[in-house]
Amino acid sequence: MSPRFAVLGLATVRSVWPREVTGWAMSGALPIDFAKCVSADEVRARLRSGRTQSAVLVDANALGVDRDLFAVVHEFGAAVIVVGSDERNWTDIGANAQLHEVFSRHDLLDRLTATCSPLGPNVDIGPVATTEPGQARSGGRLVAVMGRGGAGTSTLAAALAQTVADPSAGATTQASTSQPATLLADLARRADQAMLHDATDVVPGVQELVEGHRQTRMNATQIRATTFRIQARGYDLLLGRRRAGDWITLRPRALEAALDGLVDTYGFVVADIDADLEGEDESGSVDIEERNVCARAVVERADAVVIVSDPSLSGIHRLVTMIDECIRFGVDEARLVPVINHAPRSARIRADLNASIAALADADLGGDVASTVFIGSRRHVDDAHRNGTRLPAALGRDLAAAVNAAVARAPRLVDASTELVPVAVGSLGFAGRERDLDGKDDLA
Repeated sequence: MSPRFAVLGLATVRSVWPREVTGWAMSGALPIDFAKCVSADEVRARLRSGRTQSAVLVDANALGVDRDLFAVVHEFGAAVIVVGSDERNWTDIGANAQLHEVFSRHDLLDRLTATCSPLGPNVDIGPVATTEPGQARSGGRLVAVMGRGGAGTSTLAAALAQTVADPSAGATTQASTSQPATLLADLARRADQAMLHDATDVVPGVQELVEGHRQTRMNATQIRATTFRIQARGYDLLLGRRRAGDWITLRPRALEAALDGLVDTYGFVVADIDADLEGEDESGSVDIEERNVCARAVVERADAVVIVSDPSLSGIHRLVTMIDECIRFGVDEARLVPVINHAPRSARIRADLNASIAALADADLGGDVASTVFIGSRRHVDDAHRNGTRLPAALGRDLAAAVNAAVARAPRLVDASTELVPVAVGSLGFAGRERDLDGKDDLA
């Protein structure tokens, strides 16, 4: 039996090409097994059914065709071929190839041969292209600011962005002089930055930014058009979700692409996020992981993670708990910046708090976490929020210096597109055979 391709198709009702491909498959004009799907959910279901698929043909105008669907297809070892006559470059968001809406069977066979492996006797599935073309990590910095409600997380995120945006502050150096702008991105589930900045408009925001990255890659001009300029403080603001339940509109792959676009566009991005990193592995629920998708995506990419709490007994406990969750999530300890907001003025009390945090962190986590940053209460903070004026300069000065130190301590994150290096034989331990007492060979 000659090798054949197993192909799924997703198209609109009016599309002509599925009928032609079905005819070629049934007549034997093409060595393919073709199955048409009526929705993106059916494509996902067929991929999860256990049968190996070579490729998925998707119509450019079909509902649900975006980078998240492409990522699912690649996870199951299949290629994506987009059919359509529009000028969008679908390979930018993970497609393996494109076809004009009017194509011949030879065109289709050429695309299948070039992008995937056939199924058949003694034929293995070959490598499938990655979901996105490799890109070098931008020179911009991404800093996450997270904390429980009431700790002043959103205010400190704004203060950090204001300090970084002020050239005279000098506390934090932006990663690239060609990208001088600073962005404050509200990515919390219950977004407060619109209220704190007295935003008269709630559109555009993060939802429009993510939606713009579902089927294409937005350029810097388009990304800046989704933000608002906060002239008094020198940074741009990306408004958050309009309702807490709007997390269902943010597709994971599109959000990741949006974050990459922000870092490419701005020299320094401060992300105000939730302190909940729980995912499917911890909860057994995909919904919970997608609800926390913003926090998880930001922390995974962040050059530094600022963890904010208060000096109360429960606040210290929450701070150590958040440090634990970040380390378990995979954050390098050198990137963590613990912060106690509204800290007492007494140097002795601050020293005791710092010793307690360090002892708890070392005992529970075995980690080497940096010293805690203490930020005292400042007057006129609420007035600055109400009037849209600058926040007290001292509010962000020490925090910016600590963030700069964390960025300098930790090595730069390596881009996912870096070429993989093969594992040397023996580098993971003994891989040979050893002889058991009975004389038989057992695998070590």
